[in-house]
Amino acid sequence: METRQYWVDTMLKIADPVLTSLKDEKLHENLPMNFHPDRKMFAHLEAVGRTLQGMAPWLEMEGLDEEEAKLQDKYRKIAREGLSNACRLDSKDYLNFSEGYGQALVDVAFLAHAIVRAPKQLFFKLDEESKKNLVEALKLTRKFKPFECNWLFFSAMIETALYVCKEDYNMETIDYAIQKFVGWYVGDGTYGDGEFFHWDYYDSFVIHPMYTDILRVMRNEKSEYNQIYESQLKRHKRYARIQEELINADGSYPVIGRSTTYRFGAFHALAQAVLMENLPEEVSNASVRCGLTAVIKKVLSYKCFDENGWLLPGICGNQPDMAEDYICVGSLYLCTAVFLPLGLPKTHPFWSDEDEEWTSKKIWSGANIKCDHATD
Repeated sequence: METRQYWVDTMLKIADPVLTSLKDEKLHENLPMNFHPDRKMFAHLEAVGRTLQGMAPWLEMEGLDEEEAKLQDKYRKIAREGLSNACRLDSKDYLNFSEGYGQALVDVAFLAHAIVRAPKQLFFKLDEESKKNLVEALKLTRKFKPFECNWLFFSAMIETALYVCKEDYNMETIDYAIQKFVGWYVGDGTYGDGEFFHWDYYDSFVIHPMYTDILRVMRNEKSEYNQIYESQLKRHKRYARIQEELINADGSYPVIGRSTTYRFGAFHALAQAVLMENLPEEVSNASVRCGLTAVIKKVLSYKCFDENGWLLPGICGNQPDMAEDYICVGSLYLCTAVFLPLGLPKTHPFWSDEDEEWTSKKIWSGANIKCDHATD
C-alpha cells in the first residue's frame, strides 16, 4: 500500500493550499496572481472546481482504514466549509459564478463535475443555506451560450449536477451536447473538439470524462441514451488503451497541443476508466497503476511548487511560456484528475495486485507483446 499512500500524500500536497485557503476565506489573498494577473477574475473558482473534481471520488467513498479515513474526514469538512464560503455573498471568498465572457461557465462545470462524483459529501451534507446558495450559483451560468466544441459539456454538466441535486434542470441543454458529440466521433476512441479533430488532450481533459459521466447519470431519462452510453463506454475504453500506451518507459509522455501545463491531468480519461472499471482487457489494473505512478513521479521530480506550495506553470518544472494566455495558476489544478482511482478501495486490484510493467516499458525491455489495432 506504499503506492496508495504516495498518491494520497501527493494529492493532498497539491490540494491543501487551495482548500484550506478557501475554508479560511483567504483564497483571494493567498492564490498567486503574479502569473497572468489578467485572469484574476476566474483564477479562484478554477482552482477550487478543478481540485475538487479530482478529489471527489476519494471524498465520497466509504470504508477506508482508520488512518486514511481521518485524513478523508478532515478534507471532507474543509471542502464543505470552503464551498459554503464560495457561494455566500458576504464571504471574502465568494467566487465568480457569472462574470466574464463565459470562462465562469468552464470553471463552474468542473465544480459541477465534482458534485456529480461526490453528491453526498459535496452537496447533501451541506447545511440548507449553503445548498440553496450553491444551486443558485450553478444556475447563474445559464446566461452563457457555450461554443460549439467541448464547451457544450460544460453547460450539460452543470445541468446534470442540478439533476443529481434534485433541482430543476434543463434537459434540452444536456440532450444537445449528447447528440452533437454523437456526430463528432472521428473513430478509434477519439472525438473531434467540435467539427474538427485537434491533436491535443481535450478528449481526456474534458470530452470522455464528462460525456461518460453525463450519460451514466442521465442514461435512463431517454430510451436512446442507454445505447449511446454503451457505445461511449467502448470508445472511452479504447481511448484509455491509447493513453496507457502513451506512457513512456521512463514515465514521460508526449507533450502535444494546448493546455499541456495541466500536467498529468492529461490522463483524466485513463484515470476515470480505472475508477469505472472500464479498462480494456489488454491492459491490467496493475500496469496502469505503475504507469501512472511513474508519470506522477516523473513530473514531480522537477520544481512544480512555489515556496508556499502553489503550483507553478509548466510540465518539466517552471515553464511559464508553455502556458496559453487563458491559463493562470488556478487552471493548473486540473492535474488532480489523475487521482480518481483513489475512489477505489485498497482491496481493489488496482491497488492490491502485484506491480506490472506498462506497455511501453514492456516493449522497450524487449518483451514480445501482442500488436495493437484500431477500432471503429
